[in-house]
Amino acid sequence: MNEEFLPIDDYGIIGNDDRCALIGRNGSIDWCSFPHLESPSVFAAILDTEDGGRFAVQPASEYESNHEYVDRTNVLQTTFETDDGAVTVTDCMPVREGEAPDERFQQAVYRKLEGVSGTVELDVVFEPRFDYARATTAIEIDDDGDVIATERDALGDDETDERDAEPEDEHDRDVERLYLHTDVDFDVDDATATATATIEEDETRWFCLQYGAPDYRSDDEYEKVLQGTIDYWRTWLDTCEESATDLFDFEDEWQDVLVRSALVLKLLIHDETGSIPAAPTASLPEEIGGELNWDYRYNWIRDAKFTIQALHSVGQSDEAHRYFEWFREIGHENPGEIQPLYGLHGEAEIGEETLDNLSGYRDSTPVRIGNAAATQEQLDIYGTIVQGIYETIRYENGLSEYDWESVHALAEYVCDHWDEKDKSIWEFRDLHEHFVHSKLLCWVALDRALRLAEEYDRDAPVDRWEDEREAIRNAIEDRGYDEELGSFVQFFGADEALDATALLIPLYDFLPADDERVQNTIDTLLEELTTEDGLVFRFANSPARPREPGGFLICSFWLVDALVLSDRLDEAEDLFETLVGHTSSIGLLSEMIHAETGEFLGNFPQAFSHIGLINSAIYLASASERSDQLPPEELSSGSDAPLFQRHGS
Repeated sequence: MNEEFLPIDDYGIIGNDDRCALIGRNGSIDWCSFPHLESPSVFAAILDTEDGGRFAVQPASEYESNHEYVDRTNVLQTTFETDDGAVTVTDCMPVREGEAPDERFQQAVYRKLEGVSGTVELDVVFEPRFDYARATTAIEIDDDGDVIATERDALGDDETDERDAEPEDEHDRDVERLYLHTDVDFDVDDATATATATIEEDETRWFCLQYGAPDYRSDDEYEKVLQGTIDYWRTWLDTCEESATDLFDFEDEWQDVLVRSALVLKLLIHDETGSIPAAPTASLPEEIGGELNWDYRYNWIRDAKFTIQALHSVGQSDEAHRYFEWFREIGHENPGEIQPLYGLHGEAEIGEETLDNLSGYRDSTPVRIGNAAATQEQLDIYGTIVQGIYETIRYENGLSEYDWESVHALAEYVCDHWDEKDKSIWEFRDLHEHFVHSKLLCWVALDRALRLAEEYDRDAPVDRWEDEREAIRNAIEDRGYDEELGSFVQFFGADEALDATALLIPLYDFLPADDERVQNTIDTLLEELTTEDGLVFRFANSPARPREPGGFLICSFWLVDALVLSDRLDEAEDLFETLVGHTSSIGLLSEMIHAETGEFLGNFPQAFSHIGLINSAIYLASASERSDQLPPEELSSGSDAPLFQRHGS
């Protein structure tokens, strides 16, 4: 099977709690890691069509295909139509509604083949490639016709003993193994198993892939698991809609993308830890053929404020609480040792390496796993943590002494270090400056700490914090705003460098949205950073990179939010509608959209993009409801409290 690279938006995602798989509209699983989302891949054809490995099911003759999710679920269906008939492949990772997660049970992919009309002959290719295709794979057929793939490099001298041994630790298996249960006859050649399956109308066949150990079931049992998985997603979504009716009842034409964004966010949540990766993939490029290819399977502190807001907004306070727990614990570390990102199980030791054996998506190299940004100094993270505590305690029983200890330590650290240079939210590896966004979040850390001290009557060095907060404000206003450009700039002393993070100034209540400098900045960024299709570039004229090829979707949603706070509601709604049009055919969003071609760029699907969509919908819904009740000056006041409090409760 000689496959070309699919467009990124031709992929759908399935998953459960702690793992995901990307499936192309051609029926091929081209990205999947076991036992966890952040584990080494077993299928990576999305990064190398020849050597990465895949599990493909597709017609042997010419076909047309489309895919869609089973309504209100993360169960994906791909329908193939040929001259001889049609067949649907239904893919899911199993989940049991109402039961505690069973790791072994959920480390699986179920593929149901169902004849729709006529007779369709399907080619099946099963070629797992363990450890990002760095290991050698051995495939055998057992006496029952099931396919067993083993990482040969991990076997010792006594292969039989190794294969029969149970791993001691589910998180650190010595021998990687996949079991494919099926009634289709496979042939094996050079570590690839192939088969032909003929499906007639109303006929059903199953492929059940299990990691680690066999968990074979009857066809009836597989059907029950599939239906149980469908019920799980729908039940979860029902709880969202019951808790956040004002969101899901807002603007009927936006319902599908809001539902999909909520389901994507839930799909990415690690059940064991509550953490959320930025994306389930690694090294999908920000520019085709470029070098900006990063591993996003980590939990970034910078995303926390927006993630907490989105989870509360979709009515999932439990998920928001669990997500914040890991974040809350990090806040109690020595502030100087806090990292910008962590592993999904809390790992702090995060290296970075390149995979020279993989060609990269459309020859975009290097292919990276791990992320060296974990060791960067990013001063914005302290404000993010304090802001997260500030917002979260609204839904709890006030400010605990435990949290106040964290806030106090972080505020003190900011006082001592806010005037240093750092790498910024965009994690530039070749630019070290006084970034305006970093200073803004340092101001947020002190401002929210002071608010908490006053509201909860906590002991604090108020004079020191107020003096440093004022010093930060003066620095931002004096050195971060360029009168000639009519905008806040990327960093102090920047000649012409603009940055979309300036849109956050009214969102964090640093200045009211009707402040002339805020309005000038919005207008300048609309002119200089925004395409006709509503895509907002992260930055322009920066010493790091003058211009990127695509708009960064979270920045586009920040523009929507800033326009709402400015009482420019028609502009905000038009922009939001345009951005909704950039979702894939099944409602998914990438990190970036190419400004000219509209193609998806970056890791996919991107949690930050879907979080931005949810939060912008909340801003619009709030403004729409409040505009009939409140005077314009209050609507455009720049305070985030009415919006967040109303929809987070």
